Amino acid sequence: MSDGIAVGLRRGRGALAFSFFAQGATFALLVTRIPAIQDQYGISDGLLPLFLAAVPVLAGVGSVCTEQLVKRVRPSRVLRWAQPVVLLALVGVGAGDSLPEVAVALAAFGLAVGALDASMNMLGVSLQRAYGRSIMLGFHAAFSLGGIVGASLAWVGAHWQLSLFTLYVPVAVVLLPLCLVGSWWYVDNGGGAAGAHGAGQEGFGAGEQAGGGVVFKVLLPLCLVMSFAYIGDSTVSNWSAKYLQDVLGSSDQLSTVPYNVYMVMTLLGRAVGDAGVRRFGAVAVVRVGTLVAAGGFAVVAAAPGAWVGMLGFTLLGLGLCVIVPQTFAAAGRLFPRASDAAIARLNIFNYVGFLVGSPLVGALGDAWNYRGAMLVPMALVLVTLLYARSFAVGAGRYGGGHERPHAVDVGPGGSGV
Repeated sequence: MSDGIAVGLRRGRGALAFSFFAQGATFALLVTRIPAIQDQYGISDGLLPLFLAAVPVLAGVGSVCTEQLVKRVRPSRVLRWAQPVVLLALVGVGAGDSLPEVAVALAAFGLAVGALDASMNMLGVSLQRAYGRSIMLGFHAAFSLGGIVGASLAWVGAHWQLSLFTLYVPVAVVLLPLCLVGSWWYVDNGGGAAGAHGAGQEGFGAGEQAGGGVVFKVLLPLCLVMSFAYIGDSTVSNWSAKYLQDVLGSSDQLSTVPYNVYMVMTLLGRAVGDAGVRRFGAVAVVRVGTLVAAGGFAVVAAAPGAWVGMLGFTLLGLGLCVIVPQTFAAAGRLFPRASDAAIARLNIFNYVGFLVGSPLVGALGDAWNYRGAMLVPMALVLVTLLYARSFAVGAGRYGGGHERPHAVDVGPGGSGV
């Protein structure tokens, strides 16, 4: 690999990591201020779930559209324009004063975030293939860091009683130009028709048809793993505070701690996770992460008090954090000639898990009890062990074997590997 290509890859990696960071901050600023959004627009408690459900549903539509779009244009172009739309939609959420206005802003946010999530992970898999070693967890660590920063800014906004518009505008003013500048250094590969210049350098994957298409029944195990991981994640984000306060008897102030601890552990786990994949392989890391996450749910369900419950949520962050990035990476290896399409379809199940998780735990908690309800996402996460071998296909340098670098476009004036 020439020095010029190596520099291009490093720039592409940094630019994409910043996009993950920006998306983490943006998403956190939206979801952590839902009560303020409800108050600003007078959204009733009965209507709020419809607004919240519409965002992941439309994100799934955006991901489906992205699968078709990247047949004609590079994923880098999709990401370049989807990210500004997400940021502007966030500002739109803070700027209005009527239900139709917030509905339009949230719809734009949902559609754009589906395209954004899909194209970001397409480019992440592209770069990992070019590097020939695991780097996906690092991108998702940047997302976790952005989430922590965004949640912290949201706390500042709530503490100082800033309007949503006053909170969101400076964030967009800072992030939007930085994302646009960084977008010129994104790295594309041959995972879709628009980037077919590199496709010929790689053989068919284990799940591909003769024409390089995606065989969905081969992708399905990874789709289930993705859904179950996000059911676990949404359980923490939606129910950790209520569980600690109502079930384990914590104070109102202490009940806000578990999610922050969860996010910090997610960041730490992802920051060191790539090194674990390189040393022990993707299968081992996913299996250990699954067992740690299941152990976390078990501790939460059995906890005698708030501090033990927080230990459980800490374990959950450390375990769940490795599963999603490795699931995207595994899809890219299963379908090397159609990785963009595979990732776009897989990304839909991110939103399926998000939609199912919170209502599932809530319904079980009301009908049974919340301790028992925590055992259901535990059981679903454990299903990942049955599909762990799916993470081994084409693992290359991620845990044995040899993988050739794949053809890439390293940005303006760049060349391929």
